[in-house]
Amino acid sequence: MNLSNLTPAVGSVKTRKRIGRGTGSGLGGTSTKGHKGQKSRSGYSKKVGFEGGQMPIQRRLPKFGFKNVNRVEYKAINIDTLQTLAQTNNLTKISVSDLREAGFVSRTALVKILGKGVLTVKIEVEANGFSKSAEEAIVAAGGTIVKL
Repeated sequence: MNLSNLTPAVGSVKTRKRIGRGTGSGLGGTSTKGHKGQKSRSGYSKKVGFEGGQMPIQRRLPKFGFKNVNRVEYKAINIDTLQTLAQTNNLTKISVSDLREAGFVSRTALVKILGKGVLTVKIEVEANGFSKSAEEAIVAAGGTIVKL
């Protein structure tokens, strides 16, 4: 074996269709575009959403809803998650950075603590937002809250 007799695997390389190179090629004449009509002409391009003259779906359906530009998106963390995190790592203070390291929130996410679950350990919780039930549960367990 040497460089002069290397060939690709059988069936891996196909020859290109040479369209519009005379009738002898079998692909001359109409150049695989059929006979006449808009699609056979040069420069044809269909408009996006065109449905052959039928009223397109984006014009048939009504507009609805809106996007609130002032919406603030929070990543919800429940109290039972804080409970397990505090017990496994022996923490007395849980901040957003601790939740990031544990893999619960992304680097840019804002965190809101929600009240699902039971909290038995006394911890200081630092987050961007708290629900009323979460605040009450943390304070009832002897902990404190810090809003960022």
